[in-house]
Amino acid sequence: MPNLLAVFILFHACIIALTDAFSSVQSSYVDTYSPPDLSNRVAIVTGASRGIGKGIALELGKAGMTVYVASRSSRESGFLSTERDLGEDNKDCTVERTAEEINSMGGKGISIAMDISNDEEIAALVQRVEKDCGRLDAVICSAFTTPPNLNDASFRDDFWKQGAVMWDACHGVGLRGSYMTCCESVPLMIDTATTTNTRPLICIISSFGGKSYTFNVAYGVGKAGSDRLASDMSLQLAKHNIDTISLYPGVVRTEGNVEMDRRGEWDAASGGLDLSIGESPRFTGRAVVNLLANQALAQERSGDVVVVAELAKELGFTDLDGRIPPSIRSLKFILPSFVFPQIEKESGSPVPTWISDNVPDYLLPWSVFSSGPPPTVDN
Repeated sequence: MPNLLAVFILFHACIIALTDAFSSVQSSYVDTYSPPDLSNRVAIVTGASRGIGKGIALELGKAGMTVYVASRSSRESGFLSTERDLGEDNKDCTVERTAEEINSMGGKGISIAMDISNDEEIAALVQRVEKDCGRLDAVICSAFTTPPNLNDASFRDDFWKQGAVMWDACHGVGLRGSYMTCCESVPLMIDTATTTNTRPLICIISSFGGKSYTFNVAYGVGKAGSDRLASDMSLQLAKHNIDTISLYPGVVRTEGNVEMDRRGEWDAASGGLDLSIGESPRFTGRAVVNLLANQALAQERSGDVVVVAELAKELGFTDLDGRIPPSIRSLKFILPSFVFPQIEKESGSPVPTWISDNVPDYLLPWSVFSSGPPPTVDN
């Protein structure tokens, strides 16, 4: 049955590809994105010294916001996270560096060296925002502890071999830290909604692991918890005109992932995900900016999972290279990443470019996508 399904999908792709091959073909991409004006608004972004958190902070700043850049790594404190090797070009992944880049883009970046696992430091951050600005329009929870053994296949090992270490890594900062950040932030956000006639937004950075088995048990449970956090908070916050969304980036070219790929470790750790067609960290930032600028849409999606790539296709914003990367549940991602390599391996010849270059951007329904583990190089 799986072979018949693959043949049917490939046949369907071929039919559409033949049609598209004789229509206009975009041979080059240009980034024409212009951010909406979000000046006078204020945001907290956790985990903002690197990766997706930094990408979000930069795009919020580019849109004119005041951004409190919260993370542990700081020149001032002298602490630099060593959980991941980010490569020689990324030795200054600090809150100060992110704030400086925000300032150079026209926003206002304020660096806050803090540990999101420390409840008192979270409370102090929100008190600082209230004192400085008197409002809080967006809280983006992106802090996440790098899990152990991320650089090799043992990251995808059986849960009983990983034990509490993996569980605590995936749930401590990423889930508990998000919950406590929201607990401390919501009173100020309620006041902001009341006094400014705007709808503040909370975004929890989650992943497709919340919907389908990904990497390991602890990781998936943590991401499912993040999704439920956004969903359940929306029920209580609706009456206060605050929206909460669980945001799914795709495969992201973070500093750490790019360095893993350079060392030849990415395939084993990820299960064969194609990093070359991945998203930039700032692509997720553009999603957050567009949700803040479109409050009716944010209200409509509050409590839901929103996929960055799918939102981009809906609203028309692009990544830094001018592309709109496919969603992980799209045939445009699944076929080139997993089906075509298997066909080429078994047939000994490459899939014709008129097929591989014209795969339809068809989304698998969540019921199908969530019905079992996604394909990897192993299966």
